[in-house]
This record gives sequence, structure tokens and C-alpha cells, in this order.
Amino acid sequence: MLRTSAFTCIVRHWTFRSLRQALAAALLLLATALQANEIQVSNPTLIGTNTVNATTQVRFDISWANSWRTSSAPNNWDAAWVFVKYRNANTGLWNHARLGSDAQHSAPAGSTIATGLLAPGVAYDAATNWGVGAFIHRSADGTGTFTANGLELRWNYGQNGITYADIAEVKVFAVEMVYVPQGSFSVGDGTTSTVQGQLRNGSTNTPLVINSESALTLGGGANGNLANNNAFGMVTADDFNNTILQTLPAAFPKGYSGFYGMKYSITQQQYVDFLNTLTRTQQNTRTATGLAVGVTSVTNRYVMSNSSTVQNRNGIRCNASIDANAPIAFYCDGNGNGSGGESADGQWIACNWLTWADVAAYLDWSGLRPMTELEYEKACRGSLTPVANEYAWGNANIRSGNYTGANLGTITEGVSDPETGANGNALYASARITPNGPGRVGLFAGAGTDRVNAGASYYGAMELSGNLRERPVTVGNTQGRAYTGVLGNGDLDATGNADATNWPGANAQGAGLRGGNWIFGALLMRVSDRGFASPALGARSDIYGGRGVRVAP
Repeated sequence: MLRTSAFTCIVRHWTFRSLRQALAAALLLLATALQANEIQVSNPTLIGTNTVNATTQVRFDISWANSWRTSSAPNNWDAAWVFVKYRNANTGLWNHARLGSDAQHSAPAGSTIATGLLAPGVAYDAATNWGVGAFIHRSADGTGTFTANGLELRWNYGQNGITYADIAEVKVFAVEMVYVPQGSFSVGDGTTSTVQGQLRNGSTNTPLVINSESALTLGGGANGNLANNNAFGMVTADDFNNTILQTLPAAFPKGYSGFYGMKYSITQQQYVDFLNTLTRTQQNTRTATGLAVGVTSVTNRYVMSNSSTVQNRNGIRCNASIDANAPIAFYCDGNGNGSGGESADGQWIACNWLTWADVAAYLDWSGLRPMTELEYEKACRGSLTPVANEYAWGNANIRSGNYTGANLGTITEGVSDPETGANGNALYASARITPNGPGRVGLFAGAGTDRVNAGASYYGAMELSGNLRERPVTVGNTQGRAYTGVLGNGDLDATGNADATNWPGANAQGAGLRGGNWIFGALLMRVSDRGFASPALGARSDIYGGRGVRVAP
């Protein structure tokens, strides 16, 4: 049975507002919750503040449904990646909180907290290698709703260069993840007739087993080389082929090492929450509508598509009248009635109209990183033997025929006519919902659905085939191969771009596309298809989304 969520909002934040005037001695920060589904936090507060050491504990309860941990195949679990932002009372700016070590957090019975360090594999140091966030998950095998009460994360606020009096507001964010264990896996599925640019073992028509993070020779025909079927059918050919060799450095993440991947694509509410912590200049960079400082009147209020109306189901919107200088408050208004945040406003629909730079900025801001195309293939098929022409759900079968949508735009958006049996479920050209656009993340997963009918990957990640295109880092050019897997630190540059080193730049050189989408045909959804693995496509599109990963602690 597929152990994943039937509902889909992945990010939720909670706001603490200072009550210093009323509770000067207690310095208690209370929370106002933004409604979301599945993953929930309650009773958040700051306790145990030590103004001498400049530390405090962020305490909260967390719960999400359809959680799992299993010691049998696939030997993994789901988790919440939790990170904290605070608004400085002096500057008005949002910043990323620097968290403590594992020993400084507190996990109740049945749960585990694992700190995600700025530089994993290096010893924790409060000043130089702090906690960017933390993974929270089950400590023993189990399935169903997971609840952990009284979790505490140490915040070394002094390491942020502030005093307790500087804290005006705090937000806690949580992203659902799945664990992909360390181990060997195969790339390519052995098919050569129509799978474009497929990875394979040298000149053979067989998959290549990735069994370490060591450097690989790209191209050529020798056994053990990572070849690409002579770049057959690729829109932009890799810079290696049957005769031209390149080297994939050891530092490039190949997927052998264990990592966490986002269970779902970035949702529209996630992206709204992200935008609402940025400066006005950063917001202007990360949206399509012109919202630069000085603008006070907005016609194209659907800011991701630069339109006055909803385009392809993206409902991220701002008000018509805005302050000339202050950051803008964004919200979801997918039903277009002018009232944001309602139950049918599409908060849980996968966020489209994202550029590569948008995705990179979101991942840097959240302490994650882009996945590579090798990690993409592992996340899809896991350690299983590849199946010819397979999709992310592990076989080559797929429904053909449009769906009838149900509860559109809501937390329970689904389809009223899902297929049963051997045909996988996904949104693509021959199986859509109306109106045209991406669906709610986790659209086909429900209690009792198996991997195939939920359209899920081996490890429980959703929509790696169909819905919106993935944006992994390519092995096919020098810009992609320069990627070393540096993690986001939670902060962006002043213009709103990711500032992590060796990531593909804002022009998308080094980034590619995998996994198909809601408007293209089924062939592009196949796990091994690399037709668009290498072109630099930096522009916005209604078919582009994104998700990230993070190395396991």
C-alpha cells in the first residue's frame, strides 16, 4: 500500500507576534496559524529564553496524516523539513534563524529530530556551521497519522546578530519530504527506439548501475562509462556522445548517497509564503508583473502570469492598489472573486509559471538545493531493476482519456473517474482536467491507493511524471557539471536571486527538464527520457514547476 498523503498542502507557517508591552517579563510570543492541510503545527511558543547566552527554544506540536516508516522495502520514511524565519524589529526585514545542534533540540517519544547543517559532514559550530533547519520524523516503524507534541528547536538568536528585543515576528515553515536511502541504483531503462538521450552503460543498450559518488567518464563505448545513446533525439545535445568524452566530477551529486526529496512540487501557497518574506525589490524579481518600487497601481494582479485573470490555474495575486515602497502582501485567489485565501482558491495546486531562477531562489530560501537528473532517476525507480519505457510509478502503462475534476481548487481536489488496475495516474496531454493547468499535488493519492494508481515513485514522491516539469541539474554541459550540491543557507541576495555557489545561474545554463507535464504527450513523462535534459530554458511557462532535495544528515 502506498504510504503517502491523500491531501496535499506541504507548507504551512505560523506567526508569533510580540506582546512585550503586555507581557514584558514573560516575553511570550503567541502564534496565529495559516490554515493548510495535512501537516499541522499547533501551540507554538518561545520558551526557556536565555538572554545571557542569547538563545531560546521554539516549541510546537506537529502532525500529518498518512505518514510512514518501514524497515522493509523501500526502507524509508517521510519527514517534515522545518525551518524558522524572523522579522527584525529595527530593519523590518525577514531573516533565517540559526538553529542549534541535535543535542540542543528536544524530541518527544516516538519522534526524531535531525539537524540539517549548513555544511553536512562537518562538525556543528554555532558561529560557522549552524542548523539551517531540522528533519522531524518517526523514530520507529509505523503508518498513519504521525503526531509529536512538545517539540523544541534551539534558536541561537545571538548568532543572527540580534538581541531578544529585536525579534518582532517569527514564522515556522514545514515542508513534507521523503527519504531516499544510500545505495546503488540504475539509470536508463534499456530502451533505445524512442527514449531520447537515454543514459546507458557505454555502447550497450543496458542501464548503468551507479554504485558510488566517484567521478564518472561520460560518453564513449567503454563498459562503465555513463553514455547517452549518442544524444539521440535531444533538443539540445549533451556535449558528450559516442566519440566525445567528458568527466562528471566526484563532487556532482549522483544519487548514491542518501538524501531527502520534496514529496510534492512547490505549491502556490508555498510560493505565496515565500514571496511574503521578501523585500519589495526581491518580490519584483520573483514575479512576472512589474512591481518595482514606485508602482502603486496594479492591473495584471495575477503576478506569476502577468495577467488580469487566472491563467492555467495559477491564482497567486496581489491587490490593485499597493504602497509605493513597502513589501506586497500576496495571496491565492484561484476562483477570481477578489477574496483571497478561501477554501477553493487553489492553495494546494502545484505552482506553475516558475522560472529556473524562481525555483533556485525558493530552494535557497528554504535551506534546500536543486536535485540532479541522476537523483531524479533514483527518486523515481529506487533500487528496482528498470522497466522499459517506465513512468515514475514503475511500469509503462498509462491512462488515456480526460478526467472529470472534483472539488476543484480545494484541499480535496481530485477526480471523479480515476482508473483502477494497472494504469498509472498522471496529468498530461491525453488525460487532463478542466480548466487546463496543473492539478493539486498528490491529486491521485488516497487511503488504500497503491503506487501505480497514485502515480507515486518508489520512495513515495508524487508527480515525478506529469503535472509540471521538473527542473534538475544536467550532466550534459559544463555549467551543470560544475554543480557540487552546496545547500541553500536560507538567505537570498538583495535582488532576490539564489546566492549559493556553483548552482546554475538565473539564465538556467546547467539546468534541464525531466518528467513531462499537463499539456505534453506521454513520451516525455518516462523516467529515462532526456529530450529536454540540457537546454537552458530560463523563461516562465505554465508547464514549469520545481522541487528540491537535501543531503541526509
